[in-house]
Amino acid sequence: MNIIYENQRKSESYLPHELNTRYYAVLSYRNGNKATYVCRKYHISKASLSRWNRKFDGTKESLKDKSHKPLTPHPNSHTELELKWINDYIRRNTHITLCELWYKLKLNKGYTRHPVSLYRVLKRIGYYNEINIKGTSKYVPKKYDTPKELGKKWQIDVKFVPKECKADNLPFDKKYYQYTCIDEASRERFIYHYEEHTPANTVDFAYRCFLFYGYKPEEIQTDNGTEFTWNQDKMKTIHPLQQLCINENIYHHKIRPRTPRHNGKVERSHRNDNERFYNYLKFYSLEDILAMDGVPHCECGGIIKPDVVLYEEGLDMPLMERAISYIRDADLLIIGGTSLVVYPAAGLIDYYQGDKLVLINKDKTSKDNRANLILHEPIGEVLKPLA
Repeated sequence: MNIIYENQRKSESYLPHELNTRYYAVLSYRNGNKATYVCRKYHISKASLSRWNRKFDGTKESLKDKSHKPLTPHPNSHTELELKWINDYIRRNTHITLCELWYKLKLNKGYTRHPVSLYRVLKRIGYYNEINIKGTSKYVPKKYDTPKELGKKWQIDVKFVPKECKADNLPFDKKYYQYTCIDEASRERFIYHYEEHTPANTVDFAYRCFLFYGYKPEEIQTDNGTEFTWNQDKMKTIHPLQQLCINENIYHHKIRPRTPRHNGKVERSHRNDNERFYNYLKFYSLEDILAMDGVPHCECGGIIKPDVVLYEEGLDMPLMERAISYIRDADLLIIGGTSLVVYPAAGLIDYYQGDKLVLINKDKTSKDNRANLILHEPIGEVLKPLA
């Protein structure tokens, strides 16, 4: 009980005194009363009375607390030029992420601040206006074992194409659906659009996935929608997708109901589609939306994929494994024209076990301390004599 009372008394002692208390305490002291009497009467300290007496000029306003905000900016704070750079990039791309913004500033403007400093500036200027919802329990994610080999598991889901994308001449009740498949190991994605999300279209999409990837998976993971599964207690016939999986010797893994996070890769893919594609799209028919994919299609309906790594696609794992093997066995490793900040390519240097490392880049990198020879010059000028 004594501890609680002591803590309460300490917290009360730090409460600010009211303006009237300050005013009448100073008046009483200036009228000739002793400081000890005034402090005892108004429950204040001698230090507070002395401080108020020095500020008092006969008005109550003189006893108000002044702002503690500094009159000049901190010497290490962002300059006006740096703030202009930040606002210019945000104005050009209102959906730019923190990492993109920081890297562009560093690469194009010579920005030397820490990403956390940039985040604080973005919070201060109101770039992140998130709703703070209290009283909700936060889900603690568990470790997820992502396959490391191609063809182990596919995630498949269906997304309703937002009605805001439809042209005005389309009927109001006309709907379109995007089927999405992602290989968990390579993160390679395949999408196709339909006018209905039915079991027949699900089977058709699965065959299109077989043609696109060039192999069949050991496992297909979906949610419990009627386009993927039926309640076998009520339906006597087997679902077409289940029949396909039996015929092709594929395990159909159905996630727990109402847990879309278990299909996290394809769910995040759908969110990115909303932010980067459907927010800026208008279409007039199913053929129109298929043509807007920007990727050429074969006569059979499959996608003709170029031999390059597209945005959000995974790297070729066999190729990565060969690169790691070559780097591990190399006697001399020359790295040029890269700042070594983009992963996973930047992490390949960690597999080098030799003692002859050469770095060629105009700017400093985080791996300069490991290099035996560093050339801060354009790679074209350095290698031109060897051409």
